[in-house]
Amino acid sequence: MDIFSPIQTLADYLTYNLFNIAHETALAHSVNFFIYDLLKIFILLIVVTHLMSLVRHYLPTKKFQAFLTSRKFYGLDHVIASLFGALTPFCSCSSIPLFINFLRAGIPLGVVFSFLITSPLINEIAIALFIGLFGWKVTLVYIISGLAIGIIGGMILGRLKMEKYVIDLDEAEKKCCCCKKQKPTFNQILIKVSKEAFDITKKISLYLIAGVAIGSLIHGYVPQGFFETYLQIAGIWAVPLAVILAVPLYSNASGTIPVIQSLIAKGVPIGTGLAFMMAIVGLSLPEAMILKRVLRLPLLAAFFGIVTVGIIMIGYLINFVF
Repeated sequence: MDIFSPIQTLADYLTYNLFNIAHETALAHSVNFFIYDLLKIFILLIVVTHLMSLVRHYLPTKKFQAFLTSRKFYGLDHVIASLFGALTPFCSCSSIPLFINFLRAGIPLGVVFSFLITSPLINEIAIALFIGLFGWKVTLVYIISGLAIGIIGGMILGRLKMEKYVIDLDEAEKKCCCCKKQKPTFNQILIKVSKEAFDITKKISLYLIAGVAIGSLIHGYVPQGFFETYLQIAGIWAVPLAVILAVPLYSNASGTIPVIQSLIAKGVPIGTGLAFMMAIVGLSLPEAMILKRVLRLPLLAAFFGIVTVGIIMIGYLINFVF
């Protein structure tokens, strides 16, 4: 039984009974899609953000630093750093202090980059949206792909020996305007987790509504196979073209994934759509400006170049498998 069937029933009632929109019309398909996806995504988002916020409170950064620096993992340190990156939010107020603290703690540069690469690519918002829109199979592919890019990318950057291109840590710390947050007591954790989850949901609500609205228009009004026709013209260059077009865009997973869902439904290969989404959240120009505070141009270029190639290769691989 589909656990979301009550939402579909409600969407059908609102579309065809309350709004009295004729069946099998483009407007009906768009409105029904918008109501169903918006309700389903918001429910999933609230549940997943609560769970991931709770997990983050039991994975404190200082313990993670001590864990990585006090043990020999024989190559597994990149895997552990990438997994930690998937559990933590990525923004200007979290990435720079973590980057500095990890390096100060003696964690190798390549391992820190495994965290830095994975953090924007995988987050609880994207996971919630993928589960709701694509199901568990595609969600697992998305998670594994993001982890693979982080692990392999970090290993490559570590072998390049580019530590000299990291801005002096004292100078970088001065550039960071973040305030240190006080660790909550045990009795405050649940309240803090709930507040954090609802704050995240509130911050992305407009992006989410806009993304679902665009997706619903594509779903209702764009003919089946429309994008597939133009992608066939691009041929083998469709995946890198999608990645290049995504770089100037600025959005987050909440606004991007509903659009990708509609594009895939209209003929865009899943690997191409996933590469486009990953490039938007992982290769944006605002992110480059954030990272420029701690990375000099050669290292910043190497970072973006390796992530770009990784996303393109993942796109090709997923298209081949699916």
